[in-house]
Amino acid sequence: MSAALEMVNLAASAKENVVGNVASIGYGLAAIGPGVGVGIIFGNGTQALARQPEAAGLIRTNQIMGFAFCEALALIGIVMGFVYQ
Repeated sequence: MSAALEMVNLAASAKENVVGNVASIGYGLAAIGPGVGVGIIFGNGTQALARQPEAAGLIRTNQIMGFAFCEALALIGIVMGFVYQ
């Protein structure tokens, strides 16, 4: 009887571990989008600065705003792992 109880406890702990691991994988996949977005933002910003150096202030401001929005998506992705446990 104790062996059956031990198996039930083992299955319950394995289920908790799997949920945590799936949340980590989900966040890893969710971080791909903002990572690509940040690369596009700064790559295009660098091209824009090379083409129009006189607009550096405006371009830099738009880069920072775009970066903040992309990072907000990444933070939402990490929070969702905790919310939906």
